[in-house]
Amino acid sequence: MPALRSRSGHAVVLGAAMIAFAGTSAPAAAQGKLDAKYIATLAGIPIGKGAWVIDIAHDQFTAAASGGTAGLLQVFAAGHGTSASRGSINGAGALVPMSYASTMSSDRWTEEIRITLQSGIAKDVSIDPVTPPNPDRIPVTDAHRRGVTDPMTAALMRISGNGDPVAPEACSRKISVFDGRMRFDVQLAFKRLESVKTDKGYQGPVVVCAAYFQPVAGYVPDRPTIKYLIAQRDMELWLAPIAGTRVMVMYRFSVPTPLGVGVLQATQFVTTGQSANNKLVPATARTQ
Repeated sequence: MPALRSRSGHAVVLGAAMIAFAGTSAPAAAQGKLDAKYIATLAGIPIGKGAWVIDIAHDQFTAAASGGTAGLLQVFAAGHGTSASRGSINGAGALVPMSYASTMSSDRWTEEIRITLQSGIAKDVSIDPVTPPNPDRIPVTDAHRRGVTDPMTAALMRISGNGDPVAPEACSRKISVFDGRMRFDVQLAFKRLESVKTDKGYQGPVVVCAAYFQPVAGYVPDRPTIKYLIAQRDMELWLAPIAGTRVMVMYRFSVPTPLGVGVLQATQFVTTGQSANNKLVPATARTQ
């Protein structure tokens, strides 16, 4: 849920490390939807909440998220954000992004980002206000804008094959992301399987991946936040499936910070699926 990010480097990775890029796989044979709600905490204290809606059809997809500060943090720094993406699903089953839009605002500032993509290339980028120049920033070249996905689309991770998608293979990937300013990679690695029970919706197994952040371009190397995140080895991403599809998305993300562990976790994860012949996918122990 990238909409929960802020201007801090920790939040950039909170939105980025939860994502994985959909590679080539078997053609899509079903449709699915997700209606999820999340809460963000820092050292156990609520600081934000948000919602995420995803609609995956046989040849196209849309995803939209919204979020804002909550609890004690809202007294000091009220903020709100929305982000959305849309794209197509090609013959190999891969999710191909076409457009991404993000708006972040607080009492003191507003930021808008628009990205148009074509065949994995960030063709057009609009940022308002423009990023102030910094001679220490690693420049983003045309080459850095190739072979990438936007933060929202990359959060939809399609698992290849015909077996159970809730498997260690879900973590076997490197994510190449361009968010309009920064080009970075997130390497995932399998850690374990867990079982979850949501207040409303999904209950069952999830895949837990380790997440490692590596900036590529568009960042200032000497910034303490960047150095801290590169050194992190305890970030975790928990993935749960969307019914009727082979797509998995974030259920929980955690990252240690100097102030305590930051956690973004689903409190609602309602997912429904429909097969290619428009029959409702039978309910299982995993969805309610």
